[in-house]
Amino acid sequence: MNQPITIAVLAGTTREQRQSIKAAHYIADFGSKLPDVEIIFVDPTDFSFEGDGNDPEGKDPRYTAIVERADAFFIVTPEYNHSFPGSLKRMLDSELAHYNHKPVAIAGVSNGNWGGVRAVEQLCGAIRELGLVVMSWDVYFPYVQNIFNDDNSINEEYNDRYEGQLSKLYAELIWFAEILKEKRTK
Repeated sequence: MNQPITIAVLAGTTREQRQSIKAAHYIADFGSKLPDVEIIFVDPTDFSFEGDGNDPEGKDPRYTAIVERADAFFIVTPEYNHSFPGSLKRMLDSELAHYNHKPVAIAGVSNGNWGGVRAVEQLCGAIRELGLVVMSWDVYFPYVQNIFNDDNSINEEYNDRYEGQLSKLYAELIWFAEILKEKRTK
């Protein structure tokens, strides 16, 4: 039996009114049902990133342990002012050495019709610089407030659409994670 692939699902904001947390939980729950996959859900409100950048004082040892352990990442970012949140950038910047040659999938989220596409465009350059291998396509949640119910479950009319998209994107992410994990361990 193969070792499971560990995927850290990163919620991309600390904002109290964040709607993207619903998409992040949905993506994590979806991944947790896949065979031979272990999901670690990362909510940045649970961590402390003092200072700035990749300096020792800017690290949270609990997040360091997650990044070291993860074989892949799935970032869920809302779009704020045509970009991704500073809290996500701060979290990502803290662990430069541990991202190299690991794959990452991205989901964009917005309250409007763009679905976070501009945030994803801005994020790609930053995560490539970290050494992460970005998947060739993304998942978008436009009008997120209509996609999820008050109890955070997905609205039934959207279920098939997102199950299909996530099945394909997780398959690609896992494929890359297996290959890169094998190469990193050699």
